[in-house]
Amino acid sequence: MRRWRDEPLGRRGDDTVTTVLVLNGPNLDRLGRREPEIYGSTSYDDLVTLVETQATELGLTAVVRQSNSEGQLLDWLHAAADAGDPVILNAGALTHTSIALRDACAELTAPLIEVHISNVHAREEFRHHSYLSGVATGVIVGLGVQGYLLALRYLATLDATPDQP
Repeated sequence: MRRWRDEPLGRRGDDTVTTVLVLNGPNLDRLGRREPEIYGSTSYDDLVTLVETQATELGLTAVVRQSNSEGQLLDWLHAAADAGDPVILNAGALTHTSIALRDACAELTAPLIEVHISNVHAREEFRHHSYLSGVATGVIVGLGVQGYLLALRYLATLDATPDQP
């Protein structure tokens, strides 16, 4: 298993490329159609293209997945934990309800960036609490789909030393 603190992310001297798992939870397959006044007009397919293109430009490989099933998200997080891969996670409404997702995220040894397209703190009260933030390396909220790209940039430029905050 590759431990992220042992080497920098992105292109390595042996030409291997870091794989970043980009996970999207319930309803995110509806981007562009579901409440565009909140989530914007970018479709899910367009989001996947944006993320994959940005990752390639940064010397990363993005594996972008979406599921409306909590169990599937758990399986993908467990695989990332076993592989030592960094994760960008937009768990959607499960952010506010799933202790199981929180526990799976806590197993990750590589960075976890929690992303939300909308500013959850400016919305309904029940969206103000995240079970995931406490185990995430960082949280990006309210910047639309650009939040995913910012997360990729962070991961690509991370100086992965043991004392990195």
